[in-house]
Parts: sequence; C-alpha cells; structure tokens
Amino acid sequence: MDVAALSIAMGQASLKQAAGLQVMSIAKNTAEVLAQNMAQMLQQSPHPDLGKTLDIQV
Repeated sequence: MDVAALSIAMGQASLKQAAGLQVMSIAKNTAEVLAQNMAQMLQQSPHPDLGKTLDIQV
C-alpha cells in the first residue's frame, strides 16, 4: 500500500468535506437572513386588516 497516495487521498477528502460544510453554513445563514427579512416585511403591513377578507359580487 502506498502511504503517500493514501495520505494525499485522505487530505483531499478532508478538504472536500470542509468546503462542503462551509458552503452549507453560508446557505443556512442566507436562508435565516431571508426568513427574518420576510417576517419583518409581513409585520410592517400598511393596514392590519388589509387582505384578510374578500368581498365578491356577481
């Protein structure tokens, strides 16, 4: 068994895993910020009853 090749392969796998975790962390943080912004936007409705009822005449 080639120890050097095994070491290189393990190092690459570790780097790939670390990069994947970092990307997932960034995606999670982005989703949290978007959710907070959406919640703020929904709370700042111009009128509290606007859009809760629908009057239809035929």
